[in-house]
Amino acid sequence: MCSLLTYSKLSGAINHGLVLHRIRSATKLSSSVFPATQSSLFRSAAQKQSQAGLARAPEPVYFPEHIIQGLPQNITHPPVTSKASAQTVDDTLKKSGAVKLQEITKPVIETTSSESAIDTANVPAYHRDSKYDRVPYWQKIGRWKDITEKQFLSYRWGTANDIQGKMKLHDFLREALPENIPQTEEHQHIRTRDDFIKDVMDGIDRAPMSIRIPPHIVSSIDWTKPIEDPLRRQFIPMMSGFQPDHPKLTLDSLHEAEDSPVEGLVHRYHDKCLFLASSHCPLYCRFCTRSYAVGANTSTVTKSSLKPQLRRWEAMLQYIASNPVINDVVISGGDSYSLMPHHLRLIGDRLLAIPHVRRFRIATKGLCVSPSRTLDPEDDWTDELIALVKRGRECGKQIALHTHFNHTNEFSWVSREASQKLFANGVTVRNQSVLLKGVNDSAETMGSLIRELADNNIQPYYIYAGDLVRGVEDLRTPLSSILTLEQQLRGTIAGFMTPQFVVDLPGGGGKRLAASYKSYDRVTGKSTFVAPAVKGGETVYEYWDPLASLPGNGGDMRDEP
Repeated sequence: MCSLLTYSKLSGAINHGLVLHRIRSATKLSSSVFPATQSSLFRSAAQKQSQAGLARAPEPVYFPEHIIQGLPQNITHPPVTSKASAQTVDDTLKKSGAVKLQEITKPVIETTSSESAIDTANVPAYHRDSKYDRVPYWQKIGRWKDITEKQFLSYRWGTANDIQGKMKLHDFLREALPENIPQTEEHQHIRTRDDFIKDVMDGIDRAPMSIRIPPHIVSSIDWTKPIEDPLRRQFIPMMSGFQPDHPKLTLDSLHEAEDSPVEGLVHRYHDKCLFLASSHCPLYCRFCTRSYAVGANTSTVTKSSLKPQLRRWEAMLQYIASNPVINDVVISGGDSYSLMPHHLRLIGDRLLAIPHVRRFRIATKGLCVSPSRTLDPEDDWTDELIALVKRGRECGKQIALHTHFNHTNEFSWVSREASQKLFANGVTVRNQSVLLKGVNDSAETMGSLIRELADNNIQPYYIYAGDLVRGVEDLRTPLSSILTLEQQLRGTIAGFMTPQFVVDLPGGGGKRLAASYKSYDRVTGKSTFVAPAVKGGETVYEYWDPLASLPGNGGDMRDEP
């Protein structure tokens, strides 16, 4: 059991298995951050898992009283040598002044700032906000000012209150925005709420993706500065932000349809395949590489929808079963969060039953955009995931969850508790981020995100250069940006927590390390790669920088000399 109670002065006091993790505000230590004393909702979910054989009650954690009351440098603790001696150690610890974490929590929470033994001046400011404190951050949205924590953590309530479609977004913006909007250099024409709303409505008419935004993300956007907000930039288009699409762009830029022997199943790599279970997501990203299929039809794109149909899944599963070379499967879409819990179990169990499938990954942005579902005791999706991971381990197969955080503002205390719940139940979580201009394209922002992920036991896995997708040239960065970012970040973060910096090559070349380019002309913006593992070493794949990033901003498209 690992406690989340930490303090910078404790470094000299930690020994013999006293494991301490991040610090919380000393005068307002919420029970939500102590796994041994979880919130009522988290606890009820844990009890539900325990009844299903999915989780065990945590072992008590002991902290000497003088860690709370003062910090002498010489502390000794008798090690626990066996379960049989646990009671003896329990008695010994109590005699020496140690107490259970459960016993110290209440007094610490009730301590006032003047009585607290922990100096709050030494607590970093970034440890005191909605990421750590159990604050009802959704209540800053007028329509949700009376929504309780229990309601907000309900997945059913969340889906019922999604901002979905152009008109619902219009009505929400009229409620949430201030009358006057802070101007920016690029958007000087926007001064009022009406100016901003008109720009957004026109942008939606041009965008290839429809609008759907869950309450967690809506509540995490700073509506007093909507133009610059990194979450708004990701999910809500503005007409004034659009730039001409690159001439080399195609709707299905990765050519997934060409590598689909069965509808919805992409088999590009020799031993891996992509299982597109659905074309539905809890949130629609502007930069989605599957804008050809995901979401509702828009005024510019008629989608090749992939319905969650058993008949289609059966054909995909039969293809996998009949190809012994396939040992790795990614279940995606759309988003695996959109699957019914019993559908997740059905697909997972069928894959586990195929002998040559040794591992599979469940891809979902849900942990990022709708983390409350993981804590909702009335929803079974996470329980099914945990049970599936357990069954996989029992038969020696690995199942992991792949999620998609792009910015630290996407985290809240709900995200942290959801991540901790998955970690405590043995679920491996990895993250894939897309490098986006004005969102996370600085070493400071991306470094903060990587550390936030690591602190939440999420493995930073990939950082992608932005795909060539319709309507998002304003979000794409040149190849040079990801190369520079890697140079700045590598060595500043532990190697095992440093992600791979990659390009998902247009034309079906797959993922290649950004630094492995064969050539790169920064004048034309053209870079070339080869992908030996995909189609041999002879096929050359091209990646193109956004036109606006080229010298002179003129988009010189001449061939490389």
